[in-house]
Amino acid sequence: MNKKAILVHGWEGSPEEAWRPWLRKELEQRGFKVVVPAMPDAAKPTAKKWVPYLTQMVDQPDKNTYFVGHSLGCITILRYLETLKSNEKVGGAILVAGFGHNLEYEGYKGELSTFFTTPIDWKKIQSRCKKFVAIHSVDDPFVPIKHAELFKEKLGAKAIIQKGMKHYSGDDDITELPIVLQELLKMSNED
Repeated sequence: MNKKAILVHGWEGSPEEAWRPWLRKELEQRGFKVVVPAMPDAAKPTAKKWVPYLTQMVDQPDKNTYFVGHSLGCITILRYLETLKSNEKVGGAILVAGFGHNLEYEGYKGELSTFFTTPIDWKKIQSRCKKFVAIHSVDDPFVPIKHAELFKEKLGAKAIIQKGMKHYSGDDDITELPIVLQELLKMSNED
């Protein structure tokens, strides 16, 4: 059965930004079907639009379905996993600069609060997806590394802490992210 990877960008992101084009090419060369949706209204995202859109893009989830999220894409993936039925399971998820509760950095005005109007059902998420990797950088100006610890505690995620990667975005000139490829290949070959 073919493996499928869904790459979900963050707030104000796009499928062609940062390291996503590179990762898509690398995964396709290894036989993955890769879906990189342009999430709706990326400048003004809401959970009401993003989660159903991701559901539509995934189509039929199964144990050969893997996710890679960046920033807001991570909580979108987690909220999507909450919607799965008990018999629907996915292979794993890599959360890059992800956050598990509303942000608190200076200048943030609650623009992403619709993703946090209800408590996150960590147990349900973990029952739908057993493998998580959380990748964060100590110098991220938006998402502190405490979120990596949260994902480790709540989801059993493998936490990878890096230096000098900031928010892993195109603004930071990050066009390749080998650690994500390495962890996804490892995760998808463990079964």
